[in-house]
This record gives sequence, C-alpha cells and structure tokens, in this order.
Amino acid sequence: MYNKIKSRDNQRLKNVRKIRDGKAFEKIFIEGLRLCEEALKSEIEIIECFIDEKFGNNARESALIKTIESKCSVINEVEPNLFQSIADTQNSQGIIIIGKKPQTSFKDSADARNRYLFLFEINNPSNLGAILRTAEAAGIGGVIISKNSTDAYSPKALRASMGAGFRLPIWEQADFYDALEWAKDQNLVTTAADINADRKYYEIDWSKKRLIIFGSEADGLSEEHRRSVNELIYIPMENSVESLNLAVSCGIVLFEAKK
Repeated sequence: MYNKIKSRDNQRLKNVRKIRDGKAFEKIFIEGLRLCEEALKSEIEIIECFIDEKFGNNARESALIKTIESKCSVINEVEPNLFQSIADTQNSQGIIIIGKKPQTSFKDSADARNRYLFLFEINNPSNLGAILRTAEAAGIGGVIISKNSTDAYSPKALRASMGAGFRLPIWEQADFYDALEWAKDQNLVTTAADINADRKYYEIDWSKKRLIIFGSEADGLSEEHRRSVNELIYIPMENSVESLNLAVSCGIVLFEAKK
C-alpha cells in the first residue's frame, strides 16, 4: 500500500525538498530512471521513494518499482502537479529515491590500486560529477575531495557522474595537508597539474603509485600548496589556448596514467 500525497504542504514533501536543496547532510536525493537503477545496484541504503502517480506504466518502470519495494518500505505516490514541486529537473521522469549518504572516507581502507585522485576546492557540481565518471572509467582507486568543494552527492553532481558517485570510494571534506600525509603513508608520489610546471604530463613515470592533484577551476593551487607536492605537470596546448575545462584536463591525465 502506497502513501497517497495530495497536498503541497505534506511534511514528507517538505522533507524531500530540504534533502534536494542540501539541507539534510546525512541523506541524498536521487532522481530519474537511470540514476535510481544505478543506486539500487549499489550498496546505498534506500530510505524512501516518491513516484508520480503515472509512473509504472511500462516494463522498465514496473521492474524498477518491484526492486524498490524489495528494499524500501516507504513508497509515496504523488499527484503529477505536486511531484514537479519536489523534482530537481525541469522534465522529471517521475521517480525520486532518498538514500542514506555513504561513509565518505577511505583513509583506513585503501586498496592496492596505485592511483588516487585529489580534487582541491572544486566548485562546479557538473564538473565534479563528470570527473567522478572519468575517474571510475580510468580505474582510480578513490577520490579525495577537499574542504570548500561542492557536494559530491548533490543532485547535479550525481546526475553528471552517471552513478559513479555511488561506487567510487570518496573521502570528502579533506584538509590539503592531511591528504598529503595520507599519500605519504601509502607511498604515493603526489603529482599536481599546474600551468606553470616544467614537465609535460606524459614525461613522468606513470608506473609509480601516485596521488594526482587538481586545483580549483578558477585558481588552481597556491604557491604554498605547489611547493608541498612531489611533482608538477602540465598539459601542453596550442593556438594560444590558456586552459582547458577541469573535467577535460582530468580525463587527459587520468587516461595517460592508465595507459
């Protein structure tokens, strides 16, 4: 039996809006068919589900509902005009899952893979999500995200990651020097991308275990931070192009490391 919701002021709708807007840090907002399917395949704990009352009219949607019913006891059926009031997308597919935010530190459980990624003060959720997707594809062992960065589990970041955020080990709210100390303990060479570096990204020995560091979209890394890392690399560019999109830069370097 589903909970029928017919009022915009329903407390469950108020709560889900808070989660959507990042005001309930222990929960995550997951919207859309593909992303909900990916969440259900992962180890994310499902707390609650909201569906448009028209949802479930085809085989894929029906199968998704059955999977949700096996993992979640609270399913809310919402009138279409009300559902849009909780959606984060303009043309919602009619399904939202609320999940428990996963543990966001792998400091004490690093695996044997030899490449990790550290993102310092990344502010664009779409960039962050795209980087997580690329990191997963490149076989990165885990991603460290610094303090003063966007939330890896925000709706926009999750959509851009295409589910990679559910699967990758992520350590959020990391201090820069704590991350470098962790890398030292793991025998990782700290390697930062910087436009003023003197070595091209393909000129270093990528067989070594590394923590690969990218600074913020606008400011990169400070001089103090650059002095703290073992190696600096840059991506050579032509035609007077000064910089690349951060997600593109990460993709170039991570797949060179993988190669």
